[in-house]
Amino acid sequence: MNPTARPRIVLVTLNARYIHASLGLRYLLANLDRHGGAGLLALAELREYTISRPKQEVVADLLATLGPAPDTAPQIVGLGVYIWNVTQTTEVIRLLKAARPDLKIVLGGPEVSHETEQQAITHLADHVITGWGDVSFAKLCRALLDGPQPLMKIIPGEQPPLAELELPYAEYSAADLAHRLLYVEASRGCPFKCEFCLSALDKTAWGFELDRVLAALDALYQRGARTFKFVDRTFNLKIDHSVRILQFFLERIASQNAGLFLHFEVIPDHLPERLRAMLAQFPPGVLQLEVGVQTFNVAVQQTISRRQDNDATEANLRWLLAHTQAHLHVDLIFGLPGETLQSFADGFDRLLAIGPHEIQLGILKRLRGAPIARHSTTHGMVYAPEPPYTVQHTAVVDAATLQRFGRLARYWELLANSGRFAQTLALLLHPPAVDGRAGVSPFWCFMAFSDWLWQRQGSTHRLTPEALVDALFDYLSQHLPQATVRQALLADYLASGARANPKALHGLLPRRTVSAAKAGRTLATRQARHSNQLGSEHVATRVV
Repeated sequence: MNPTARPRIVLVTLNARYIHASLGLRYLLANLDRHGGAGLLALAELREYTISRPKQEVVADLLATLGPAPDTAPQIVGLGVYIWNVTQTTEVIRLLKAARPDLKIVLGGPEVSHETEQQAITHLADHVITGWGDVSFAKLCRALLDGPQPLMKIIPGEQPPLAELELPYAEYSAADLAHRLLYVEASRGCPFKCEFCLSALDKTAWGFELDRVLAALDALYQRGARTFKFVDRTFNLKIDHSVRILQFFLERIASQNAGLFLHFEVIPDHLPERLRAMLAQFPPGVLQLEVGVQTFNVAVQQTISRRQDNDATEANLRWLLAHTQAHLHVDLIFGLPGETLQSFADGFDRLLAIGPHEIQLGILKRLRGAPIARHSTTHGMVYAPEPPYTVQHTAVVDAATLQRFGRLARYWELLANSGRFAQTLALLLHPPAVDGRAGVSPFWCFMAFSDWLWQRQGSTHRLTPEALVDALFDYLSQHLPQATVRQALLADYLASGARANPKALHGLLPRRTVSAAKAGRTLATRQARHSNQLGSEHVATRVV
């Protein structure tokens, strides 16, 4: 749009982190002219912030962007609302409406697509689009600007054939390509019915015409994009498409030695030979596969309508670790209906024995609209009333146990998923046999340390690597020779590239040059990179 003109349409969201770039808002931008009439895109502007930015600053920037209230057609502010930003977005709208009551506030996104009447944020808005917003937002903008004025506040989103949607990738700026994670998709929807997920409401999965997608990816690549996160729920559902996409990237690696990083979410029990052959060709550091195991408990799987062959899942994970260079990030969820702490521990130990690079420990959240709500009475499911609606207790897990698990999950992130404590973690999870007893559960070993660390620290935050080194030394030295513990901690600390001086390692750390320290950060840096790719925005990014 003309840099001197004031926008009539401002699309806004609060991202979890700067590295995330909203795919949903860029779809809305790309489809303004096609579905709202020529000229709308020229009137629009995109503004992205983070949830950590002070809300007064966000509003001040938006007001400066909007300028004074116009005398003619109104200005429209469309906001993408998700489980991770609804609280902050609500406050932004309150402040905006107080300063500019004439603004037309339009909401969309998964958080406001269900239970709309029960939410404070929807009462503040002029219009709410539920479901798909690509077409409906453009039509609403045209009506608000040119009439006739819409009569409904709640507008069911129109779901068009995917061929009728403009792809959004041209809306990624040069700065986005240089500094941010790029979300892309080859399909929408999911044929599976796992009840904790909003995709359970989909009737099926829909694929974009693949030649269009590959042409758009090539355009991004030619502009310099090297990091792609596919938000497809089931990347390996349609193997013909999966193979073509992987071949597309392999050709660019072969021809230009491109520094690519690719993220795909895959079904754990579906890995046919053609897909294996492609995955095995990728060099180290390129592929990350997010694998949602969630639970190995067959009864729990049946309760939540999850179809998963556990033996095939285990075999596929082992094959991927043995025959590919892919980084495996595997998810487990605690708090599912009927899942006890012991059954979760059994599943954790089974997954740990397989050996994925990261195990993400999550606690069940009740996404608005997800079918998991049907179990609330029969399974005693009670959720927090505020976002992110984490389960507080169930019929088989009390509140204290869920709080205890939450601490364990945080400590696991710091010790295991950080990549900083590989050798020491082996001592912690697999201690030598005590009194002739072997086969101690790694989960319960880590739980014992988690309980001890909580008693010592009283916090799951503000724990530096040095504080963790000293804590691990004090704890493990109760059961193992100090020399053994110190040797493992020293190796891990040197490999991490950290440069401070933990008490447990006084006198043992060599003087290091800056370059040597940087060189030692490889594993921890790689783990951090993978963690950044997995921000909360993979929940849903497709509408307003």
